[in-house]
Amino acid sequence: MLRVALRGVRAHLVRFLLSTLAVMLGVAFVVGTFTFRAMLSSTFDEIIATTLVADVYVRGAEEIDATTSAGSSFGTPHAPVPVALADTVAGVDGVARAVPDASGPIVLVAADGTAVTTSGPPSIGIAVGPDEPTVTLASGAWPVGGTQIALEESAASAAGLTTGDATTVVLAGAPQPVTVTGVFAIEAAAAGTILVGLDPATALATYAPDGTVPTISVHAAGDVSEQVLADRVAEVLPEGAESLTGEAMRDEAREGVEQILGFIETFLLVFAAIALFVGAFIIANTFAMSVRERQREFALLRALGASPAQVFASILAQAVAVGLLGAAAGVVLGRVLVSGLRAAFGSTGMELSGRVPLSVTSVVVAISLGVLVSVVAAAVPGRHAALTPPVQAMHDDVAPDRGTGTRAVVGLVLTLVGAGLLVLASRLGSSASADPTGWALVDDLNPRVLLAVGASAALVGVLVLSPAIAGAVITVLAVPAVAAIRPLGRLARGNVTRSPRRTSNTAGALLIGMALVSATGVIAASTQASVRSIVDEQVRADYVVQAAAATGALPPGVTDAVTGLPAVGQALALRLGTLDVDGEPSGATVVPPGFFTEALDAPVVEGDPDRALADGEAVVSRTAARDEAWEVGDTLTLTSDDGARTQDVRVGAIIDTQVISSDVVLADATYASVGAPEIPTYAVYVTAAPGTTTAELRDALTEAVKPFLVVSVLDREELANAAAAQVDQVLVILYALLGLSIVIALLGIVNTLALSIIERTREIGLLRAVGLGRLQLAGIITIESVLTAVYGTVLGVITGIAIAAALPGVLAEQGLTSLAVPWGQVLAVLGLAVVIGLVASVWPGIRASRLPVLEAVTVD
Repeated sequence: MLRVALRGVRAHLVRFLLSTLAVMLGVAFVVGTFTFRAMLSSTFDEIIATTLVADVYVRGAEEIDATTSAGSSFGTPHAPVPVALADTVAGVDGVARAVPDASGPIVLVAADGTAVTTSGPPSIGIAVGPDEPTVTLASGAWPVGGTQIALEESAASAAGLTTGDATTVVLAGAPQPVTVTGVFAIEAAAAGTILVGLDPATALATYAPDGTVPTISVHAAGDVSEQVLADRVAEVLPEGAESLTGEAMRDEAREGVEQILGFIETFLLVFAAIALFVGAFIIANTFAMSVRERQREFALLRALGASPAQVFASILAQAVAVGLLGAAAGVVLGRVLVSGLRAAFGSTGMELSGRVPLSVTSVVVAISLGVLVSVVAAAVPGRHAALTPPVQAMHDDVAPDRGTGTRAVVGLVLTLVGAGLLVLASRLGSSASADPTGWALVDDLNPRVLLAVGASAALVGVLVLSPAIAGAVITVLAVPAVAAIRPLGRLARGNVTRSPRRTSNTAGALLIGMALVSATGVIAASTQASVRSIVDEQVRADYVVQAAAATGALPPGVTDAVTGLPAVGQALALRLGTLDVDGEPSGATVVPPGFFTEALDAPVVEGDPDRALADGEAVVSRTAARDEAWEVGDTLTLTSDDGARTQDVRVGAIIDTQVISSDVVLADATYASVGAPEIPTYAVYVTAAPGTTTAELRDALTEAVKPFLVVSVLDREELANAAAAQVDQVLVILYALLGLSIVIALLGIVNTLALSIIERTREIGLLRAVGLGRLQLAGIITIESVLTAVYGTVLGVITGIAIAAALPGVLAEQGLTSLAVPWGQVLAVLGLAVVIGLVASVWPGIRASRLPVLEAVTVD
């Protein structure tokens, strides 16, 4: 039977080709995900291995909030240590040198006078010199003093600068003219990071003004082991500092990177699973139609003595062949895709590792997935073929679709259960958002779990229900075609509705893809509408001054430059610091009194925020109050990062806003009594002075921040647009990934139409014999394709919108407060369905029109 199965594949190669392509695309996504992750891991491993080269590192023992940690480090940031501690460590037996590690943000001006920006990697100033083992001078000389810099090779290329060029850097908040004295190299790929080398003394003065650094690198003298040296160094360290070996530091850094890459891998594998799931529909449809067409062949095999198990095994053997061929091609394609991604990233300045690793495990997993999906998809059609009675060989007609009554009941129940769970999730989420005291019930019935289960049940329910409603829905959708294109529209409608199971299976792949696209579109539109609503309702300031990337801290000099302008009535800075709250590390937003009157109108749950700040009390977020059971009047114990200062602060107000993400808001004076003396400013909320127009204020602010190069002045609309643009960046990735499911669905329609033509060869021959022209036949195929595509899209759009409609209730606390349906995008998706149908019909239509009439009418 294995020989029979393989001959079946060879004899009907075309019918299995598109199924193989579907497997190939899904597997390519899986392989690409694993390989891309391995390449990213390799890139960061190289960076870690070539930057963390010391034998021992000294750092603070306590972990701190990553939000305001200085410098650039891998893994969890720790409390800083005094620079002076390096002299103490340098005197330990076996220590060759102990160097305070000072690095931080810097803005480099390119040769064209604009700031060098990247798509994500930072610009970092680091200490370089002849004693630094992690860098090698490629040309020129090392910088000396505050007016000289050196550039890493890729940074020099991105900026268009070379040795001897004059430029400007923004350092410690002030623009400073400098000269490029040299270009240096690092052993690892820079991965898009802009590295600017500074004289060690300049780096310390800039990035350690308070006399502390994140770590001290300790290099061994002679052949003393890392562990022995770490133990010796630990003996001279004060309380609150710790030493660890270089290997331990590198392992910790790798672990931190792996956690991030693990999230990326999971994210991508979700879309790979979607691609394989959609591809399974094509495979199942292919084998189902193959069984329908070849059921006389299977019945004859049974009549000749083949057992049901042998027939079933032959079908599964064909599925294994499809899975192996598709998976093998997918492995190759996946590697090619990652090589292309590496080249694309390189063209944008983000150089990744030169190796594109492909592990044996990845190959085995990918091929196993391809075969498994193919076998599972072919199992039901294979069982039907195995149970075909021998007497069926006496019939000429293809067996019609079985009844859909049972599927209708099951599908309707699943759909209703899913809809009920979605409504329940939305109601529970909304009630929790409105009433914090009611959250105990929600903990027992987590709205997000209900949302996930409800969405899955609804989507599966619609897929199961689809064959029962396909005829009625397509009859309605076909009305324009039947009325406008006679008699082709009526013939096409009849062909599509005659086999509702086949039609729904074909449309199922597109239904899934369009449901995900529509849900994503609604989420995006709702997020943007919510952001705009929050900004319009809560931001009171005329302008907000923030870093151009909207994610980094402002240069230190910006606040002073803005505050001193005559056009400015008030300039209220929002800063971020860290401290311990009741013994737990926490971020704190630090603002001046009056902030909640002049800058931000945050919804108040209880108390008076501005009065609380003026009285030295804490303002806490509604979410934190619920989670920590804080109430107005409670006392919070605030402790500095180093544990040296402690202060009890009363909770004066509870607010509910997404503009501020910290659990605790403190006045400047209150934080200064406990927190670090210098913390970064992330935004300045500015209102115009009396008699000054907003236009005059903008001109004054723009001129004041111009020297800082990377600072933006935004009004409310621009602030909302900046937040919406970040959503759009994520959506571009999502739509690109979801586009793969649409491509696979397109293959599914092509595949089904091609198999349908084979199945209806005699019918097509008869139509041609009674006078149907080739163009008319191609027109019928085209209308069938468009109707199938539109049907799947309509069901998918409705399902996706229904699922996404529950999200504002569930995610109200995260700021998703408004529901918005992008009707323009919905119409565009429907138009895309028509295009998909037209494209999918080209090859099947040409093939049908070229069938010889005499041969077609005599097909058995």
